[in-house]
Amino acid sequence: MKNARLVALDALLRVDFDGGYSNIVLNEAVKEESLDSRDVSLVSAIFYGVLERRLTLDYIISQFSKIRINKLSKEVHEILRIGLYQLIYMDKVPDAAVVDECVKLTKVKRQQSAGKFINGVLRAFLRADKLFQMPMDEMEYLSIKYSCSKYIVEIFINSYGKENAIKILESFLGAPLINIRVNTLKTTTEELLEKLKEEGVRAERSKILDNSITINTTGRIDKLKSFVDGLFHVQDVASQICCKILNPKPGERVIDVCAAPGGKTFTMAEYMKNKGEILSFDQYDSKVNLIKNGAARLSIKIVSASKRDARNADKKLALADKVLCDVPCSGLGIIGRKPEIKYKTEKDIKELPKVQYDILCKSSELVKIGGTLMFSTCTLNMVENNYIADKFLKEHMNYEKDIIDFQELGLKNNWFDGDNQLTLLPTVYGTDGFFISVFKRVR
Repeated sequence: MKNARLVALDALLRVDFDGGYSNIVLNEAVKEESLDSRDVSLVSAIFYGVLERRLTLDYIISQFSKIRINKLSKEVHEILRIGLYQLIYMDKVPDAAVVDECVKLTKVKRQQSAGKFINGVLRAFLRADKLFQMPMDEMEYLSIKYSCSKYIVEIFINSYGKENAIKILESFLGAPLINIRVNTLKTTTEELLEKLKEEGVRAERSKILDNSITINTTGRIDKLKSFVDGLFHVQDVASQICCKILNPKPGERVIDVCAAPGGKTFTMAEYMKNKGEILSFDQYDSKVNLIKNGAARLSIKIVSASKRDARNADKKLALADKVLCDVPCSGLGIIGRKPEIKYKTEKDIKELPKVQYDILCKSSELVKIGGTLMFSTCTLNMVENNYIADKFLKEHMNYEKDIIDFQELGLKNNWFDGDNQLTLLPTVYGTDGFFISVFKRVR
């Protein structure tokens, strides 16, 4: 059986050099090994911590290593990151033990010749009292301090101003909250809180939204009996707010054009009391199956999930009362959950607004006159959010703003949002970063 540090190392290699998604990679890594809860916590702390601080760690390596980073093997590179992360940000293990464990990892990974090198770099850092020289350039300084690409730092500053940008960057450091949505078709918030307590899970009601709970657990959520019994699904409060604003009602026909993995579909079905019809689409069969399986676990009967390309679909559908268009995006609002997003480049992001706008325009054809169209993303980038919403209204005379009553929702409008728009900043509500815009079809 692998020890916790080796599990973390292998998982990091899969994300950093093979392009795996952090949440999926970590879940699979933990499943493969029979680790106790303490080891699972250590694996998670190292794995997400190293991902979260990658640029900072590499900057430090460059100051203490005589070998350039691009000349290091990927295994040695990752072991150095793990070692430095523990020395700087974790204090439960003595420094000498951290160094020794990293040297041992080189042997396991058949990198024995690098043992002395890793020992030398880490001990040089310790001799310097863990101090290093930060860059003088302001943008590079912010990039290294918050371990985020300069390109994304600039996006935040250009969108929300420097003060907000720094607060956003700070909010993404550290473990994010885990929120769940109570399945009101099967239970109540009070009953679920009691069941979670019996299962040893610390939980409390959301301060923002009804039927939403924040939980604190280091174990696997999918192994909880309350989860298996379909009493809740995992969903951030921001996505739950999105569904509340759309306000689907019993008996309505709703279309969720980019639905996988299905969280918003499930919450909407609960608002509809399992009465009416929800068509949930994704362009990949595997993701369609996620929606079907989730709906079955939750005993939701009104969901029909199938394959469809939201941008290029040619098959006509009966018009809907409400259409949710939660488009693919850069994910800059969920960096706290997927730290690898911080290192996206302009190439990764620049084509997204066109795709998003095309999907929104195509989806607008599915709404009844008098019906509602919602456009949403889990990113913090005005080019992907507000600009697209504004452009849509200018180019679609058959739609008008559907004004959001912020006061009724217990929310506040932002200076940079229109009156049919809402940007949920993680610094304000403790949610994921999220954008919502609502339109009403009038002709």
